[in-house]
Amino acid sequence: MADTVAARYEPPQVPMPNTAQQYTRNPPLNESDLLPEPLDQLQAWLADAQNAGMIEPGAMTLATVGDDGRPSARVVLCKGFSDGGICFYTNYAGRKGRELSANPEAALVFWWDKLERQVRLEGPVERMSREESLAYFRSRPRESQLGAYSSQQSAIVATREELDARMLAHDEAFAGQDIPLPEHWGGFRLRPRAVEFWQGRSGRMHDRLRYVRNETASWRVERLEP
Repeated sequence: MADTVAARYEPPQVPMPNTAQQYTRNPPLNESDLLPEPLDQLQAWLADAQNAGMIEPGAMTLATVGDDGRPSARVVLCKGFSDGGICFYTNYAGRKGRELSANPEAALVFWWDKLERQVRLEGPVERMSREESLAYFRSRPRESQLGAYSSQQSAIVATREELDARMLAHDEAFAGQDIPLPEHWGGFRLRPRAVEFWQGRSGRMHDRLRYVRNETASWRVERLEP
């Protein structure tokens, strides 16, 4: 019998639409336009993004690396600024929480397409205090508190019904009382050592201005080529 050769499977190719932008919505970004502190400048750009009608202006990509050296990224929400850092909250036992515990360094990226702007931050990450986490936890809707209490983030679960049943059981167990702040849940704060502000320009000659910490803990601004 003649040998048969299995046909190689070729997945269907999805053509990418031609969405090339000219990046002409904003004037040039000059060093003189920037505020002295990068987190103040970031808050000003966040306000611009909110005014531009972005659905989640505080959405940011968080990149982490585990002790195995493998990177991972996901979108989280900026929940404020304090003590020289940018704050977000999560499950400490989930993948990002474990990776930040193993390697407390991270990068964050904001992208606002309506403004043709991007901000990148890099720096060490620390857990926020129990008091800070509790204050934010109490500000959340009860259902969100129940979700944080009930979720074993990043663990494999057999069915959606199992999740819903666990959350319902906790809702009934804490009927008429506050949901306790879970031990496995709280805040992280990234203290940036570098913050880059990117603004689109025509011809792909984008403006990139980066704040970098000096030895004296003050900031210097340097321009990067696009």
